[in-house]
Amino acid sequence: MLQLSHSKTVARSVARFGPLAAILSLGLAAPARSADAANGEALAKRWCASCHIVSADQTRGADNVPPFGNIAKKPGFSAEKIAQFLMDPHPKMPDIQLSRTEARDLGAYIASLAK
Repeated sequence: MLQLSHSKTVARSVARFGPLAAILSLGLAAPARSADAANGEALAKRWCASCHIVSADQTRGADNVPPFGNIAKKPGFSAEKIAQFLMDPHPKMPDIQLSRTEARDLGAYIASLAK
């Protein structure tokens, strides 16, 4: 059997597997979808407004829960931290079963209220 040089072996491997590697790398290198604060606002109005004040036009919320604007202005707040928290909410919150995308969207919306 004929022995191929290292460079020919590499060239043959790239030619053989290059297209597959390129296709796979597109999926791995694709950036994650950025959070959608508008969708987060819709989710907040649907799931959170019965307890929290979630927007400036809302006049009532429960007395013992912070408005979203106050949450957003707390020292150390980040959209990522609140999204992680929402994936496993504390016992006083209803079990709303948010997806990771929805939690990120809600976090982005809350963060937008700090401005």
